[in-house]
Amino acid sequence: MARLGLGMMKVVITAHARKRLQDLRQEQINEHDIRVAARSIPGHIPTATRFRGFMAASGRPFDLVVKDVLAGRLVITIIGK
Repeated sequence: MARLGLGMMKVVITAHARKRLQDLRQEQINEHDIRVAARSIPGHIPTATRFRGFMAASGRPFDLVVKDVLAGRLVITIIGK
């Protein structure tokens, strides 16, 4: 996958992930938090992988399941703590 440059990778958030942001368990986590977290993961992710230990600006911890596709870094789901 061609990189656009540090921090410039396109992040695609699935409809499922957007819907999960509305759930109580994910409250206080927003799309900006998700994009920052997804861009902070180094390297190429060929298969869906769970990454743990992210923190939203609100202080809410969360995990991400992401995979790199041709369109960019695909955020499959968000797991709030």
